[in-house]
Amino acid sequence: MRSLLFVPADSERKLAKAEASGADTLLLDLEDAVSGSRKPAARAMAADYIKALRPRAGRPHLYVRINALDTSYWQDDLAGVIGAAPDGIMLPKPRSGEDVHKLSIALNHAEERAGIAAGTTRIIAIATEVPVSLLSMSTYIGASSRLEGLTWGAEDLSTELGSRATREEGGAGWTSPYRLARDFTLYTAVAAGVQPIDTVYIDFRDAQGFREEARLAARDGFTGKMAIHPNQVEVINEVFTPRPEDIAVSEEIVKAFADNPQAGVIGIRGQMVDRPHLARAQRILARAKAVASR
Repeated sequence: MRSLLFVPADSERKLAKAEASGADTLLLDLEDAVSGSRKPAARAMAADYIKALRPRAGRPHLYVRINALDTSYWQDDLAGVIGAAPDGIMLPKPRSGEDVHKLSIALNHAEERAGIAAGTTRIIAIATEVPVSLLSMSTYIGASSRLEGLTWGAEDLSTELGSRATREEGGAGWTSPYRLARDFTLYTAVAAGVQPIDTVYIDFRDAQGFREEARLAARDGFTGKMAIHPNQVEVINEVFTPRPEDIAVSEEIVKAFADNPQAGVIGIRGQMVDRPHLARAQRILARAKAVASR
């Protein structure tokens, strides 16, 4: 999943446009984008939308962002959408991996009631929206076999911290607390063996700043990014698609080790390449294959 586009689940207009955005994943939002009075309608609209798109070839992944587990909404959110068999659930504001586990157990029961194969529904957790989660990041490792990815967010965290700003003057980069949250998310996702997903860029009119942030995220090891506007999707897909030159080098590395299975180090293009480089090359080729299959 390179691009993950948020779509308010109670907006017929935005839902109608979302499929054509080119996003790998649509995040149907029942949380921040939907008022309390609109949540019942949004659940029904999300379920109908998922049912309509599921049979279509080449469709995007369909995830639903439910409300946090400390609200009165989340159980009704699950009950309202699980029968449509979404590909996954996005969990906001978890306090630790225990909340991922709690959601996983709830999904076990919901899938059973809906007649869906156990373990089908995946989970992406937004791991940095409350400060206590940042003190418990290691608990996400092994929290659930359903965990597909970890991402992070600055807006809710800034409210909790009382920050005056989340970015340096002029918007050129995150301030220290948010760089830490970003980095912890990347480390934890890799340690957990799940996808590290970068956060949204809220100024969707700033195309240059958005592209640069996406580039830096890909450079550092993130493999996807969330979007708040369809115009951001094309850039995300471009930046997070392995480049032809990276694919070519990766193919050489994989072939060289296949031809020399006992080798620990091999010289390629004037550089010494070892087993960690092989693992990285294999990941790049797997991502390229996933993109090509869409």
